[in-house]
Parts: sequence; structure tokens; C-alpha cells
Amino acid sequence: MKYNVAGIELQLIEGDIAAQPDIEAVVNAANAQLKTGGGVAGAIHRAAGPKLEEACRDLAPIQVGEAVITSAFKLPNKYVVHTLGPVYGQDKPEAELLARCYKNSLHLVEECQLKSVAFPAISTGVFGYPIKEAAEISLKTVKETAEELKKIKLIRFVLYSRSDFKVYSAVAEKIFD
Repeated sequence: MKYNVAGIELQLIEGDIAAQPDIEAVVNAANAQLKTGGGVAGAIHRAAGPKLEEACRDLAPIQVGEAVITSAFKLPNKYVVHTLGPVYGQDKPEAELLARCYKNSLHLVEECQLKSVAFPAISTGVFGYPIKEAAEISLKTVKETAEELKKIKLIRFVLYSRSDFKVYSAVAEKIFD
């Protein structure tokens, strides 16, 4: 699915965040220590190789909602933006913190003068954020932030499962149509 948001192409696809060769920066749903983990962090770290964890060492720990950037090493991208999403039911106010992940990541990509970025569904794995709520927050945040972005031309949401893709698609239709 594709939408135009303030002159930026917004795409929703089902796929693997670590396999987006046409994107300059991919976003890692990181842990506070920026180490290899499960889910998105595991996939990105495995694909990037051990140098990614080395590059993250001096940047950790990060706070919930914060975003930092490193080289992408063996990934097909130039950069990895690492952001720490909230643990649902634990980190408060979770909606504001989740929105901050997307906003801070977008501003970092913009500062680096990159034209494209791909996001996973941050916090919806082991951090337990309900997918529909996460979709609403992330897509609304992109819509609200798009006006501020001058360099970014493509924002892609890469949803790992068919069910997550369907939820994001339904939410996007309500927000962007």
C-alpha cells in the first residue's frame, strides 16, 4: 500500500526489515543496551554482523523513546537507527513514549540528510504493545511529523507477519484516506 503524506511516499509492506536494499536507513527496535536480542534486534544484528554490536557499545544505554544511529555494516543499507520502545503496561506514558521513538528516529534520519527509512512495528513483539494501538500511534506520528521533513522522500513500514500488515493497512486507510 502507498500513500502520499506531505510529499513523502509512505509504504506498507509485509517483509523482513533486514532485507530492504533500496532503503538508506532501517530502524532497529532495540533494547536499552543496543545488544543482539530476539525479534527485530536479532534479525538486524545477525544480518549486520558483529561489528554492529561493537559500534553500539559506546552509545548504550539509551532511554525509552531515544534514537541513535550507526553504520549498517553487512546490511544492504547505509545506516541503522536504534530506538528503544516502551514495554506495554510498564513504561508510562506508553503512547507518548512510542510516538517519541518514531519522531526521534525521523528527525535523526532527516539530520543525516537521508532520503529513505524503514520502520518495523516497534514494541509489538516481546514488549507487548497491542498491534492496533501501535499502528495508530506510529502512523499518526508519521502524519504529524511529515510536514517538518524536507529531505526524507520515502518512509516504509515493514510488517513481519500477514496479520500485522492487515492491521496496519486497515489503520492507514482510516488515517490517510
